[in-house]
Amino acid sequence: MKVKPTPIAAAAALTLLSMSFAAQAQEAAAPAQLDQVVVTGIRASLQTAATIKKNASAVVDAVSAEDVGKLPDSDVGQALGRIPGVSVGRAFGQGASVSIRGSDPQMTYTTLNGQTVASTGWYDQLDIDRSFNYSLLPSELIGGMEVYKSQQADLTEGGIGGTVIVKTRKPLDMAANSGFVSVKYGKGTISDAEKEVSGLYSWKNEAKSFGVLAAAAHSDGAYIRRGIEADNRWSGDVAPTAFVQDRKRDAINLTLQAKPVQGLDLGLNLLKLKLVGDNSNSSDYIFQDPNCDKRNTDVKSAWNPTGMCVHSTTTASNPLPTQFFQVWARAAQMTSDSATFDGHYRLDGAKFDFVAGATKAKGGTTLTANYQTGNWDAGFSLPKWQGTIDATGHQIAVNPTSNQSFGVSNLPSALGPQTWATSQGPNKDQEKYAQFDATIDLNWGAINAFKTGVRFADHTFEKRAYRPVWAATIANTPTSALFDGTVDLAKGWSIPRPNIDAMVAGTLKNINGWNEDRSAYSELNEKNQALYGMFDFESGNLRGNFGLRYISTDVKSTGYKFDGTPLAAGDYAGNENWGKTYDVKKSKYNDVLPSMNLAFDLSKDLVLRAAASQAITRPNFANMFGVTVSGYNDDRIGNETWTVGSVELKPMKSSQVDLSLEYYYGKGNVLSATFFNKDISNFITANVLQNQKIGLVDPKSGVDNWTVQNFVNAGGGRLRGIELQANHAFNNGLGVVANYTFTEGTAPKESFADQLGLFTQSSKHNVNLVGYYETADYSARLAYNWRSKYIIRENAYWYGNRMHANTGTLDASFGWNINKWLKLSFDAVNLTKQDDVQYGVMSTSLPADALHKDPLKAGYPAWSFTGETTYKIGLTAKF
Repeated sequence: MKVKPTPIAAAAALTLLSMSFAAQAQEAAAPAQLDQVVVTGIRASLQTAATIKKNASAVVDAVSAEDVGKLPDSDVGQALGRIPGVSVGRAFGQGASVSIRGSDPQMTYTTLNGQTVASTGWYDQLDIDRSFNYSLLPSELIGGMEVYKSQQADLTEGGIGGTVIVKTRKPLDMAANSGFVSVKYGKGTISDAEKEVSGLYSWKNEAKSFGVLAAAAHSDGAYIRRGIEADNRWSGDVAPTAFVQDRKRDAINLTLQAKPVQGLDLGLNLLKLKLVGDNSNSSDYIFQDPNCDKRNTDVKSAWNPTGMCVHSTTTASNPLPTQFFQVWARAAQMTSDSATFDGHYRLDGAKFDFVAGATKAKGGTTLTANYQTGNWDAGFSLPKWQGTIDATGHQIAVNPTSNQSFGVSNLPSALGPQTWATSQGPNKDQEKYAQFDATIDLNWGAINAFKTGVRFADHTFEKRAYRPVWAATIANTPTSALFDGTVDLAKGWSIPRPNIDAMVAGTLKNINGWNEDRSAYSELNEKNQALYGMFDFESGNLRGNFGLRYISTDVKSTGYKFDGTPLAAGDYAGNENWGKTYDVKKSKYNDVLPSMNLAFDLSKDLVLRAAASQAITRPNFANMFGVTVSGYNDDRIGNETWTVGSVELKPMKSSQVDLSLEYYYGKGNVLSATFFNKDISNFITANVLQNQKIGLVDPKSGVDNWTVQNFVNAGGGRLRGIELQANHAFNNGLGVVANYTFTEGTAPKESFADQLGLFTQSSKHNVNLVGYYETADYSARLAYNWRSKYIIRENAYWYGNRMHANTGTLDASFGWNINKWLKLSFDAVNLTKQDDVQYGVMSTSLPADALHKDPLKAGYPAWSFTGETTYKIGLTAKF
């Protein structure tokens, strides 16, 4: 009998084999040999992470910088994704969200040095949640990251999945007049070149009582994504698409630290982050339905009355009647600025800590513009589609049999912006906080310390939208000015590349002013208070902590009243019946969260760890906003949705346990196995009503007919699984890092439009395999990450819920220490060019409406994007 190993089986086998091999190697190795190994870079990073894990009372994993300015991965999210139980959601070529142990990314609470970091996105069409956008953070500014997978009373609440603490460096911890300067150049097999420069300088006086650290990073490049997007609710379209983002990222970090008297440590940390992401999305639509030769008849609706087309053949003798080309152009950016003051005072037998600060972020889309043309326009002469389209699998195959490339000369000589599509969608997020902690040394038998503290936070999130006041006559722009160069939709299929600045300018010149879309305004304010008490204990081989955290939250939602106010002359049509007075709603909740963490040293190197706690994640902002309107006066009929949020929603709450066995040996070597279980209550469920009159007629459809939904707490779910981890460094410079996570999750299906009881972005299997070689002069690393399929939920607008196929990426990095000051590096990401494949998963029995879209049913291949390999070379100078 022949056995074909699956990726899961192979990964599990490799993990277990590496554990066995590492244990045998440890038994055979002589201590004297281990002492002679030169510990640099990769090994030093793993040793630091192992020390943090071993000494922690809670269940903790860590990522430590290999050197100043050098995380193990150039992408912060990807670096976290090497940790057992952590998976990363990539968006637009970057690690953007982090999921811990199969939980939704919004259940991950991210902090900067223990405090909140304000965050928004640059794209106004996605749901607004509480997750942090990791694409803002350059890896060069980070000293390390710790992931707390179990709770303890002194951790700020908010992360059912876990808490990520991102740590920056402090000047008094570094040598005087030390730092680095780094330059990098990258290029993708699809994307344009990216240039990066970063640096850090740290100074302290001779007395080591005052120091200053300054760090900065800048990157500039263009990301290009090629793919197929299929709506199939709009004349049965399949759209080869090219997304281009001109991306600039800047970061500045300034830290002051002083120790004016013995026992007193004062600090000020300033962090400024900015990402400019102006972008375009160009689609050459193929309306294949007239030439369809195979259909999925299980999916029928008003949009696809005879079933969804899954295969078509078009030749010169049967051309399609409709051709259409469209470009969305967006000016977009997001910023995040944080300022934190901290003070620490140590006395004999006591320590006092104080932190106060503010963090604010701005984002959303500065301007959305749309340019489009079709074969009904004079001057339109695009090649007529000839070829086959096969959507019978999870990835659409578009196979042209004739040259489909076209240029500016094939478009009308001038184009104007589409008035229905233009908008602004700014968001703001900010928090002010203050925290005081006191630790009192005790001598009460096993209890050796009591820690207590109080935290206050005032958090506000605001979203708005604006619609233009158009000039009486729309002035077109020469098409030759709207495009610059070419971009490929697929190999050998090129189209004009949008000039984003010109499209934005061509839109703005026709706008005389802006009206606020009052249906889109909402402000949420949360005043959070927390008080905790925690005892540390140690007796013989047993150590740990236990405590309680009391939380109290006052919530206030502010929006405009939908009170029947007549539409004023010159106002935006969507403001019909919307007044200018505010509708304010308030609510309050509180809770007590217990926690206990135990670590028992079975021997010097063997630790048995157990933890039990309760944790919360507050409701998503999108579920608490007053009213959110989508589908009004857009390009299709039947997707009009009226969503009513609620401040009465309670946080989701988890009762969770962890049990682990950890074996530490040599320097940084670890073998561990962990079981975890989370029982989660208070899921948020949508109540949906179809065909409702709300008092607003959609201009496109001409009727007042809406899908109305509101939210309530209902149902519970569970996450449980195991983590296996093996890190081993051999005596010849070689080393291996392997981990495997199995997660079994069940969520109440009523909480999701797709009616699937799956946690968002939860993979059942997650694997990391890393092999490395390192000497004093050279280093090399191969890192493979594989995760099984997972569901993506983006409920805003048409995106809906999709299943992401199994995905695996192989990365490589190489380093050469030219001398003690200079290092040359080379990184390659996604050497296998893994495609991004997403397909529909909803049941075919669900109704066809604004929430249940045809292309998201029965495995239809809704989206797929071509995988690319990116290469980056860098030179770093240390001093």
